[in-house]
Amino acid sequence: MVQYQVSFGQAISRAFLRYFNFSARASRSEYWFFVLFNFIVGGIFSGFAYFSTDAGEIVTSIYSIAVIIPGLALAVRRLHDTGRGGGWIFIGLIPLVGTIILIIFFCQQSEPTPNRFGPVPNLVER
Repeated sequence: MVQYQVSFGQAISRAFLRYFNFSARASRSEYWFFVLFNFIVGGIFSGFAYFSTDAGEIVTSIYSIAVIIPGLALAVRRLHDTGRGGGWIFIGLIPLVGTIILIIFFCQQSEPTPNRFGPVPNLVER
């Protein structure tokens, strides 16, 4: 059995389809493609806000609010995939060190076997 990595489009659609899903697991590609998507869209909206009037700031704020929940849910699912509970997300509240620790956790490989949070995501039999 092999764990396949999701595509950019699949990662974005899964993040929004599982908007409030704080259980289960998410693969590395699913998490990092969503981070990349938010970086690109956030940059575009920030540029729009910089060159426009208050409308750009409003659009940027609405987008930021809209992706808070799916981003947190995906981060918790990613922690589950590495065998950690969702409570580890709060370590990010520690300035600098917490963020570095979370990035290390998010970069780690998936547990290769089912764990207490569910089966291995994106597993295909060959």
